[in-house]
Amino acid sequence: MDRKKKKEHGFGWSRIWMRDRELYAMCLAPLVMVVVFRYLPIYGIVMAFERYTPSKGFFRSEFVGLKYFIQFFRDPFCFRIIKNTVLLSLYSLLWTFPAPILLALLLNEIRHARYKKLVQTVTYLPHFISVVILVGLMKELFSSVDGIVNRLIVALGGSAVNFFSEPGWFRSLYIGSSLWQGVGYGSIIYLAALAGIDMEQYEAARIDGANRLQKILYITLPGIMPTTVILLIMRMGSLFSNDFQKILLMYSPATYSTADVISTYTYRYGLENSNYSYAAAIGLMLSVISFVFVWGANAFSKKVSENSLW
Repeated sequence: MDRKKKKEHGFGWSRIWMRDRELYAMCLAPLVMVVVFRYLPIYGIVMAFERYTPSKGFFRSEFVGLKYFIQFFRDPFCFRIIKNTVLLSLYSLLWTFPAPILLALLLNEIRHARYKKLVQTVTYLPHFISVVILVGLMKELFSSVDGIVNRLIVALGGSAVNFFSEPGWFRSLYIGSSLWQGVGYGSIIYLAALAGIDMEQYEAARIDGANRLQKILYITLPGIMPTTVILLIMRMGSLFSNDFQKILLMYSPATYSTADVISTYTYRYGLENSNYSYAAAIGLMLSVISFVFVWGANAFSKKVSENSLW
């Protein structure tokens, strides 16, 4: 097809631009945000390999190679914070990843439209609560002696517990609050995937005598499997990442043994002490590890199934 025919059929770039200029304009702001906050900071990776001094800048600071990477692994708290990070991420994955799927399956089985909308609204609302407000509510409920939880414990014959000062309770509070806040919102994408399943399959299964559980096992779950696999692969990229803001608001020196993770450690020893190179080295290391996990999960999924990100 020559250039003249392309123009006649609407394939010229200028014609496409004029036709969809409003859509391109809408995409401009998100594109600028991605470039500014995701790509431009990559320029700062050089700090991980030098003793960075703001007054000297990136290219006049002293080059030190892998010094800060080695320093991190020689730190006496290194393996403790790695352990805390991995355990917190694995426990979160174990509880918070399947919960939205289960909720979506339950909502999909509700036939009463008004009740279904009510349940959806109630489960979605916690997502819009600020992390600061959420942690404040948790502290009022669990850490205060006069809190509702401790009053209930005392009424049942137990002793009041300051949950936020007990290292053993940190992970339960963190994961439980994340589950409560995110399960409803996380189910939205699975409900959308469920809506795309052909209803004729359910009708055929009903005619063949399949019960509700069999329909879920042989129609519903395979129907949402591609979405589930893709989200799981993306979740693997955050295996060494946690909700930094939430942990920072929840933890204290008394709970460092279970609550101190790589991101909070980097914040304290890297940014608060103005050791920017140390923080950059740890951040770079985590980014590389996260990429390896995503790539490995994607390769494994592609090998055992037809679902993958690329």
